[in-house]
Amino acid sequence: MKALVERIRAEGQNLGSGILKIDSILNHQLDPRLMMQMGEEMARLFAGIHVDRILTAEISGIAPALTTGYVLNVPVVYARKLKPITMAGPVFLETAPSHTKGGEVNLLVSAEFLHAGENVLIIDDFLASGKTLLALARMVKSAKATVVGVGVVVEKTFEGGRDLMIKAGYGGVPIHALATIIGMDDGTITLKDD
Repeated sequence: MKALVERIRAEGQNLGSGILKIDSILNHQLDPRLMMQMGEEMARLFAGIHVDRILTAEISGIAPALTTGYVLNVPVVYARKLKPITMAGPVFLETAPSHTKGGEVNLLVSAEFLHAGENVLIIDDFLASGKTLLALARMVKSAKATVVGVGVVVEKTFEGGRDLMIKAGYGGVPIHALATIIGMDDGTITLKDD
């Protein structure tokens, strides 16, 4: 997606250890117009697939998932990292590593918001190691629903997440990224279009 790639080129920062800072675009500040364009593009990429709901992880996945859900006219569910007192009843619980926080984080979704037999589109901010997306996919499987697609704002191909997802059995599921980073050596950010 050209507008996103241009913003990453202009504002993205390589913080080392594979960490891309795009706080002015997605992870702290949001550009509503760009976010709507991302949702429209995600909806276009998955237009031929029947989607019943979207699943994401808090917090940075919520905005692109919401705009995609708006365009597709489907509900958006997000996995919580902490269980609120309002989350009663059965939950789906998975853990995933946090690249920016260090360590493992819990991901919880109330069973009332993932239903058996539904087609679920996973949308998130990054595809890096693939472990967060796989945790979300395991939740979908636990709910006896089906992952029908995975969309991310940014994929970092050098971290192998796509390969991990394919090895885990999601090779037949369309996986789309709006921007693809193929390298982050020596403080640079190399995008697929470069």
